[in-house]
Amino acid sequence: MADPHPPAACFNPSAVAIDDEVAIALLADMHVRKAIERGEFDDLPGSGKPLDLPDRHDPDWWLKNLVVREKIVLLPATIQLRKEDAALDERLDQLWSEADVRHEIEEFNKRVLRGRYQPPTGPPLVTMPRDVEATVGAWAERRAARAAEARAEARAEAPEEGRPRRRLLRRRQ
Repeated sequence: MADPHPPAACFNPSAVAIDDEVAIALLADMHVRKAIERGEFDDLPGSGKPLDLPDRHDPDWWLKNLVVREKIVLLPATIQLRKEDAALDERLDQLWSEADVRHEIEEFNKRVLRGRYQPPTGPPLVTMPRDVEATVGAWAERRAARAAEARAEARAEAPEEGRPRRRLLRRRQ
């Protein structure tokens, strides 16, 4: 019977490329195998008894936990486009330049048109592409209204002009 471990002279460790993760896995496996040979796993509690699994064990439990933990939403494309359409104005209000707003609207319209040409995977697609000029105009109006509101708040918080101002710095003598 041939020896399962070739002599050290036949093995060149530098001939095998092993990264850190593989090396750790191999080292852990080696330690577990040696512990099994020594019999350290022979008399563990519950050994030889069936596992206590729920009646309906789900083999994809880890995937479902990942979806819940990471808040991953897997919606049909039609529903996802409806949600994007509802939140588009709020997302546009976060942008500063008209070019960025136009780009975002055009990208949204591309996704809507792509959804129209694909076979439906869920409910029908009722989301319509946005009119770029009208949406940009509405964005500009909302932006101007926010700026006017901010100016009014700043005026309300500013000190009155008739009241003398206190000097913050004293003159040197």
